[in-house]
Amino acid sequence: PAGHMRFAGTISISESTFEALLESTARSFRQHGFRDIVFLGDHGGYQASLQRVAGKLEREWSAGRKGAATPGCRVHALLDYYRVTQGAYVDALKARGLTADEIGTHAGLADTSLSLAVDPALVRSGLLGREPKAGVREGVYGDPRRSSAELGQLGVDQIVAASVAAIRAMTGVR
Repeated sequence: PAGHMRFAGTISISESTFEALLESTARSFRQHGFRDIVFLGDHGGYQASLQRVAGKLEREWSAGRKGAATPGCRVHALLDYYRVTQGAYVDALKARGLTADEIGTHAGLADTSLSLAVDPALVRSGLLGREPKAGVREGVYGDPRRSSAELGQLGVDQIVAASVAAIRAMTGVR
């Protein structure tokens, strides 16, 4: 529903506002001479917005590229960045004996491990030993108690590899 905050303490903006922000930002980067703009997001709820705005701008900007002596600006939605966290990374964790209930979908083992790998200061490690209280109030859907930087690094490596490959494919860079 409009105006609904899924988790306590979050700030929500409308889909139209988010998409307008993406569009305005991309237009500014284009004006400053960028030749490729890549949208990436680490939340499933706005993957469609990334695609919509990239598609809209690509249609608009491609008309200006036809027959031009120099290539124009391109805009891309990098969906593989998020897909890895929901597919290959989850599969890698399950292959190590972790359960779907532990891995979770928000602030569980997967999210917490990724944070530990990137910047341990982002995690209140003193709370990891406690039984998680699932639900909207706590924001935890999963069980982060067995999280580790090592498990998170598996995901970081997969995310980076998939993202770099996708960016190279989108931009024609080898």
